[in-house]
Amino acid sequence: MGDGAKLQTPVAFDETALRQLAAMWREPDWMTESRLAALAAFERLPLPEPTDEAWRRTPPNDLSWEGLHPVLEEAQDSELPRAVRAALDAEPARSGVVVNRNGAPVLAYVDDDLRRGGVIFTDLRSALRDCADRVRPHLGRIVRAEESKFAAHHAAFLSGGLFVYVPRGVEVDRPLVAAEWIDAQRAAVFPHVLIVAEPQSRLTVVQRWLSTGPGEALVNAAVEVVCGEGAQVRYVSLQELGHGVRELVTWRARIGRDAVLRSLVAGFGARLSKVFVESYLSESGGSSEMLGLFFADDAQHYDAHTLQEHLAPHTTSDLLYKNALLQTARTVFAGMIRVHPGGQRTNAFQSNRNLLLSRDAKADSKPELEIMANDLRCTHGSAVSRLEEQHLFYLQTRGLSRRQAVHMIVEGFFAEVLDRLPLEGVRQAIEQRVAEKMGAQAPLGRAAALGGLLEEAS
Repeated sequence: MGDGAKLQTPVAFDETALRQLAAMWREPDWMTESRLAALAAFERLPLPEPTDEAWRRTPPNDLSWEGLHPVLEEAQDSELPRAVRAALDAEPARSGVVVNRNGAPVLAYVDDDLRRGGVIFTDLRSALRDCADRVRPHLGRIVRAEESKFAAHHAAFLSGGLFVYVPRGVEVDRPLVAAEWIDAQRAAVFPHVLIVAEPQSRLTVVQRWLSTGPGEALVNAAVEVVCGEGAQVRYVSLQELGHGVRELVTWRARIGRDAVLRSLVAGFGARLSKVFVESYLSESGGSSEMLGLFFADDAQHYDAHTLQEHLAPHTTSDLLYKNALLQTARTVFAGMIRVHPGGQRTNAFQSNRNLLLSRDAKADSKPELEIMANDLRCTHGSAVSRLEEQHLFYLQTRGLSRRQAVHMIVEGFFAEVLDRLPLEGVRQAIEQRVAEKMGAQAPLGRAAALGGLLEEAS
């Protein structure tokens, strides 16, 4: 593996850098014009105020790009490191692969049968050149540059990411796998994921976020998902970035009539992670399952804001987010269920659970409801709990060390999320990350028996 893209001279986030990036992408003129409009918004808009509710627990300056640079060089070496190869191999029965290195594509393919059937799965840069007519109607329409300074920064210097398009009625049986890999030093990258599922289509996308090397970096990413009528989309995001990386992700889906979106956002890496995960149920019969799983240790800081926006009648959303914390880690969960006047007969559920494994760990949880309809069912709840010494004692009497007992409890804690995920490779990868956080070489195994053990102990 090479040393990664290295910048020889400092580069500012200005028009000169933008035009250099656009030339490197060989993008259509309308895309460059879109970047320039976003740059104007970036220069005009202020940072969010630290007193804004969404930023009270994560100061905006903690995601500053000062001292960082856009990556304006192509990857010189496309050999994939072991971590990236392992991430791809976790789903051996995949239908296609996209890998970007520091925002530059290094690998992209999709099965020939799918390609002949009209499926597009490629890096965003290639999509802008080869199928701009498919990209343009949707790019930046759900996550808009004018929303904030961070969104404008992303749109102006967009790099990396992928484009998925599945035609009407086409079903992709095996997962499409993508990896964003960062190894540049003091870089800022701006991946953009755009998924368009036409009516009655079906697909699964597994996205891995990885970095190699100890370098400092900033990831400012956006994910847009368009679910057409009756479409079924599953999107999995597994973040395993190094502890020198900070990330900001805005993830937003628009769900059509009778469409189903299932998402899992999982995080183990990065020094600071702030994610906005939002489902807009804009037509009758739409459904969104929103799963979250985060394991923070050391001084990691994870901040997740979720939104279940019910705009039409007979829509359903079901959110389950779980956090485990070690050492001095901190997590924030702020979830909103909002039901508009047209959202009659809504079913909405929201649950956030936090498990503190250390005295100095801290979790904040703030579930909220905003109801403007009168015929619906909404429930929400949250909990912050510590290890039960009684449970630990009982597991230790069964021959486990204290560390193994804690590990088993954590596996059982996350099992409620993983049991809803039909992707064995992703499940195994997550269980391995949990084991590594617990200082173990491998998972203790599925903790199906744990519930029975704890019931017996209580």
